[in-house]
Amino acid sequence: MQDNRPTPEQMLARLQTEGDDGLAAKRRGRLKIFFGYAAGVGKTYAMLQEAQRLKSDGHEVVVGYVEPHGRRETEASLEGLEQLPLRQVNHRGALLQEFNLDAALSREPEIILVDELAHTNAPQSVHSKRWQDVEELLQAGIDVYSTCNVQHVESLNDIVAKISGIVVRETVPDDVFRRADELTIIDIAPEELLARLKEGKVYVPAQVERALERFFRKENLFALRELALRRVTERVHADVETARHGHGGNDVWPTGETLLVCVGPSPSSASVIRSAKRLANAIQAELVAVHIENASTQQLPSEARNRLVNHLRLAERLGAETVTLAGDDLVAETLSLAKRKNVTKIVIGKSDASRRWFRQRASITDRLIQDSGEVDIYVIRGKATGDSMVGNDPETRAPSASTQSKLFGWLGTVGILCLATSLAWLLDRLGASEANIVMAFLLGVVCVALRYRRWHAFVASMGAVLLFDVFFTTPYYTVVVDDAQYLVTFAVMAVVGLIVTALTRRLRETLWQTQRNTRQTEALYQLGRKLSGISGQQFLASEAERAISELFQLQAIVLLPDDGTLRPVFHREASFAADPSELAVARWAFEHEMIAGRGTETLAASQATYLPLLSPAGAMGVLAIQAEDVEPLFIPESRRVLEAYASQLALALERDRLAIESQEATSAVEKEQLRSTLLTSLSHDLRTPLAVICGASSSILHANSKLDTATQHELLETIHDESARLSRLVENLLRLTQLSSGHVEVSKEWFPVEELLGSALGRLEHSLSSRNIRIDLKPSMLMAHCDSVLIEQVFINLLENACRYSPAESEIEIRGRQKGKRTILEIADHGPGISKGDEQRVFEKFQRGEQSSTDSRGVGLGLAICKAVMDAHGGKISVFNAESGGAVFRLELVADEMPPTAGEHTEDSLISGAEQ
Repeated sequence: MQDNRPTPEQMLARLQTEGDDGLAAKRRGRLKIFFGYAAGVGKTYAMLQEAQRLKSDGHEVVVGYVEPHGRRETEASLEGLEQLPLRQVNHRGALLQEFNLDAALSREPEIILVDELAHTNAPQSVHSKRWQDVEELLQAGIDVYSTCNVQHVESLNDIVAKISGIVVRETVPDDVFRRADELTIIDIAPEELLARLKEGKVYVPAQVERALERFFRKENLFALRELALRRVTERVHADVETARHGHGGNDVWPTGETLLVCVGPSPSSASVIRSAKRLANAIQAELVAVHIENASTQQLPSEARNRLVNHLRLAERLGAETVTLAGDDLVAETLSLAKRKNVTKIVIGKSDASRRWFRQRASITDRLIQDSGEVDIYVIRGKATGDSMVGNDPETRAPSASTQSKLFGWLGTVGILCLATSLAWLLDRLGASEANIVMAFLLGVVCVALRYRRWHAFVASMGAVLLFDVFFTTPYYTVVVDDAQYLVTFAVMAVVGLIVTALTRRLRETLWQTQRNTRQTEALYQLGRKLSGISGQQFLASEAERAISELFQLQAIVLLPDDGTLRPVFHREASFAADPSELAVARWAFEHEMIAGRGTETLAASQATYLPLLSPAGAMGVLAIQAEDVEPLFIPESRRVLEAYASQLALALERDRLAIESQEATSAVEKEQLRSTLLTSLSHDLRTPLAVICGASSSILHANSKLDTATQHELLETIHDESARLSRLVENLLRLTQLSSGHVEVSKEWFPVEELLGSALGRLEHSLSSRNIRIDLKPSMLMAHCDSVLIEQVFINLLENACRYSPAESEIEIRGRQKGKRTILEIADHGPGISKGDEQRVFEKFQRGEQSSTDSRGVGLGLAICKAVMDAHGGKISVFNAESGGAVFRLELVADEMPPTAGEHTEDSLISGAEQ
């Protein structure tokens, strides 16, 4: 007995779509839209008439906003209805009247009328669009009545623009339209609308002539009317389907005609498909073409497979929706699809051949008629033998694979029966019962059913009975039996053998279908997972080519645009993709975003088939596939799998492109920020020394005779110091630019650290004149394997940093140790130290710490240069705070060999209390 009760999911959908008593209605208001194909059809008037009726029935109805457009009928319909005060908005000197959302929410009526759903609100409104106001009202539990024209539906906007030549700027999202609880079409004949327009009932007289010349042309109105009616029809159909599934979805509701035609490889299928299309046209029905595939269909000869592909493609060309299903029960799968698609009629081909005497079971046509219920079955006579679904029973209706495979099948069957007989003989000699001997023969039947086709298993069942009769019943070696009970045994053996054969065959087919689906799903999942984890066009193309080639057993090549030309990602001299004519086909598929090449109706003489890699942004490239037999790839199911692979690759390529564009955009923003920061820093840090130099030089030039020698000397020293500061600033900029671009060659040699420090201290003699510098190097002849010029610059920058961020009279410590092949140096000051969390940030460009001294100058490049130099050396630089106070900068240089005078100090901390 069939269970027609709805599933829990269907019950939930039913609850969500029910009316006032539903759970959803208690949480959200209901939206009713009065829908028309143009202004003036009477939407607002119909809404007001509905409001008057509701008021008379005792409902609380309030007018939130209605645009009468100067129409007397509309103004008269407003009488007696409560109207909320409108919101006054002054925009560019004009006083605008807008819907007052706050007043509506405060009033909380049962039903509110809000005209012109697509209206754009005035600036400074809570929402930019009126449909957003309506959404807030619905969320507050208020029922809303509104109006909308077809040109305002977002998805139809471009179509309306093509029809009328006018682009409508105010639109309503399709989701708002779709979620409306009720849709009422307001329709009048275009001739009547034009008459109303000329009478001044739509627009003021000054606008009538212009409207007649543009939007309100008669041909436009006919097209817009059809568009609106189609949209309402789609909505009604969706409501019917929701209601049908809410009630279980097991019954066909014949609200509209839908035809389902069964497709197979039989030559008669083409005429059946065309007849079904003619019938569909005659009754204005949708057409669905279905093919049921199972393990047996894979054994069809190539000629039959090609016919099947051509039949499915014919159905697509005729406008049918093609569906390929997997299943071993053809009738059950077909009727299940018919119920899901709300099919009212099924068309199937009929064979002229008489049924063979030993095939007494009902045919597919008979079973469809018997089990169809409310669905009508149309049987169309075919010109060739076999049902239109012949391909789904290839063992009895399709040619066998080959004479050689037939021979091997029969030899294998005989061999297995001989082995079963031998096993039975052995069991008989061991004294086993007849039941066990029968089991040996049944085992042989199962083996044949698993390995070979149905006819082999049928013959094996009969042969097992015959062998048991001849060799294991008395009298032996004859087909005669002396005990009538053996006849029952023979019958049971035959029946059990046939049942086991059928079950084994069904199990094999189910296993094949499961394995195929699992293999395809797993391959698609693995491809998606791998593509999501890699970047770069070459790596993405390589992975996709490998996966597609392995799954479909063909050659796959990815072609991507490069400087306006479509080229294979990997160049192969002997590949078909190197042929200019093939590249031309690929370019056509790329530019037109359509499949082309072999097996298609476009440029079919090509060596390969070309699928465009389509993403939401357009074609990303082309997937070229070359196979010995390309027809099986065009079976809808195989084609959908192939298109899924192409879609995965297209999305991965788009993701990679977007990542590159994002990096470029980020880089551009960073460069702009760097430029802005550099200009800001330079304008600040250049202004002070230049002002000092200008002031000092001006004093010398204009007051030279009045200045004593000491003052002149002091001014000259100031000019010298500030010039040196500017020189170092420019030198830092040039050095950082060179290091960032990678144009600096690091020339490493062994240098005494003491010598490098001496040179740096000499260049900073004036800046360090008030400082006590304490140097502790162990061993005293500590060596560093480095570029002396670059490391000297690091010492200068770190010492300047220590001067800038520590008290004027404080001490600066420099320590060095040798630990194997590593030279470790530390420069410590006694300033405020590094703020927590800034240990890495201080090495970024234009980053400056909190000032702790009177010296506020500096661009913030010194430590960035130190980091770049140490990276170029393969070394490290870090900073931490000492327990005694102050910041400690640690340098670590690594050599490939021990220093010439290697002494090693193994203290863990160079400075007492340092954090590691």
